[in-house]
This record gives sequence, C-alpha cells and structure tokens, in this order.
Amino acid sequence: MRNRIRSALLVHGGGGGGWEWNVWKGVFEAARLRVAAPDLQAVPQGLAATGFDDYAAQVHVALEALPRPRALVGASLGGLLAMRCAAGADALVLVNPMPPSPWHAQLPRREWPEIVPWQRDARLTGTQRALPDADEATALFAFRHWRDESGRAMREAQAGIAVLRPACRVLCIASMVDDDVPPALTAALATSWDASLLRATAVSHVGPLLGRGAADCAAQALAWLSAR
Repeated sequence: MRNRIRSALLVHGGGGGGWEWNVWKGVFEAARLRVAAPDLQAVPQGLAATGFDDYAAQVHVALEALPRPRALVGASLGGLLAMRCAAGADALVLVNPMPPSPWHAQLPRREWPEIVPWQRDARLTGTQRALPDADEATALFAFRHWRDESGRAMREAQAGIAVLRPACRVLCIASMVDDDVPPALTAALATSWDASLLRATAVSHVGPLLGRGAADCAAQALAWLSAR
C-alpha cells in the first residue's frame, strides 16, 4: 500500500516560469497537497553562463524542502530536470518532457544562441500560434510572462542527458500534437520505463498546462498520484 502523496514540486520548461503551473497548482492545492512551483534562476554570472546542472541543483534543493511522500512534476526542460532529480521523489510526472539519452537523438534539431530571446522577441500573434488550445486571456498572460532562456542549458539538454531509470512510479503525459517533443517519443520513453502513459487532448507543447483542458489534465495526474 503506497502512502498518499503529501506535496508536489512543479518544474517549468525553458522560457517559462512557475506561473505555467497556475491551473495545476490550484487543482493540487484543492486536494490539500503542499505545492511549490518556483522560477528557475540564472547563476550570478548571468543567464548565458547558466547550465543544465545549475538548474538541476535548484530543483534538488526545492524538492528536499518538501515533506514526503512527494511528487516531482516537470514539463519540457523541466521534465528532464525532474528525471535527473527523481531519486528524491516518490512519484514522477513528466509532461511532454525533453527526453534523456539515447532518446534525445530523435528530437527535431535546433540551434540555440547564448541567450534564447523568448521574452525579447515575444509577439502576441506568435504566442497565440504556439497555444492554439488556450483561451485569449491565457495567451495574453503567457505573452507577457515568457522569459529569455539559457542557450547553454538548452544545448546541453538537446545534446543528451544521461539519467538512471527512476525507482519510483512514473506517469508520462503526451499531447496529441507537439512540434517540440513528438508524442511518439514520449510514448517510447514510457514503454521503455514501464511507466503509465496519459495521452492528453492538448494540441500544443504546453497545452496540458495552459490549454483549455489543463484543469482536466491536472485532475487526471492527481488521480494517478492518489491511486493506491
């Protein structure tokens, strides 16, 4: 008999922030879970000097501050960070995660500058195209809150991060359509790890967090976490 999850750490993806989890945070807190959704921080030397391991260290510290049993939930880059820190978790939820090695080789190829200008170059029309399943208010909020990202961290993730298969139970969530992390890739990872797989109705990379079906997706993840 598994103990009931008491807390959850929610880790955002590249260019985002803890705000991406607002809907999930509300769903989890309504079930009386203690929830943390921090913003990942650049190192003192600046964003361009910030690497994947710098973010992973922050996730580790934030996770250790939460009471057990605890869940570690990550989306996109945050999903890969969650995999790296899974040893400290009692359950793992991965939402369209950037895959670890060797699955990383199947990602669409991208080049990352020293600083990825997701905030500087943000346009409302671009955000609306990236979030076809979000309502207008959510798209506007996201447009105003994107942040620039470390190209170094993104390059390191793209080049392949080796992780151990988690010892805890794992749920993988894949959007129906995702141009950044193909759904088949998330499904392959779930199969290899004997993880549960939830195929979300979302039709974008961050749709499970920001789309119209985000609350339902969070409720399904919560139900999985609560299952004995």
